[in-house]
Amino acid sequence: MTDSSALSSRLAKVRDDVAEAEMSSSRPMDDITLIVVTKFHPAELVRALYDLGVRDVGENRHQEAADKALETADLDLTWHFIGQLQSNKARAALEYADVIHSVDRESLVSALDRAWIDRQEHNPRSPIDSFIQLNLTDDPGRGGINPDELEAFATRILETQSLNLQGVMAVAPLDEDPARAFDRVALASELVRRLKPAARFISAGMSHDFREAIAIGATHLRIGTAITGNRPTAG
Repeated sequence: MTDSSALSSRLAKVRDDVAEAEMSSSRPMDDITLIVVTKFHPAELVRALYDLGVRDVGENRHQEAADKALETADLDLTWHFIGQLQSNKARAALEYADVIHSVDRESLVSALDRAWIDRQEHNPRSPIDSFIQLNLTDDPGRGGINPDELEAFATRILETQSLNLQGVMAVAPLDEDPARAFDRVALASELVRRLKPAARFISAGMSHDFREAIAIGATHLRIGTAITGNRPTAG
């Protein structure tokens, strides 16, 4: 059962910390979208968050996201998919995902594009708000594209009618100072904005490093445990 009082206190503290970081970085107030990541938590928690004014929620596992979105379909929520999305799940993801933060390979772009075009015939939707995920490590097995490939990949997305490129997304490596990692994200954002000036958004920053992300211009924070508390054991 959700402890609404504790949830409210944690949410209020994060909101206060975000506002303080905005002021410290001379950022405009309310320029940041706070996405609450509800991984492993039940739909009951999403409803409690909604009652506290949260409208943006995130998930990184497709089936959990699909189930939870269906259970809370009566709420006016924006669902952000933030995990690695398999290409064969692209069509199903369009049923619930308002924003996809993890577009990171050509096969996924093609799958989303085909699914969106097919959908237009019977259940049209607007283009998919999308972020390019960057890989900030030297490990090619990690999600995200190499920054050296960013310009060509962004150009490919801009050629589609189905994906509305919003900007870039990244996860700071655990073995690196997040401020240094996020500096590279800011440079990547500048490159994307040269291709599409409106793609100014940066999805970066989690419970442990959102202050550093705000300092480099992050506009979308993906915060889980600092708000939701410890995650239940995965089912």
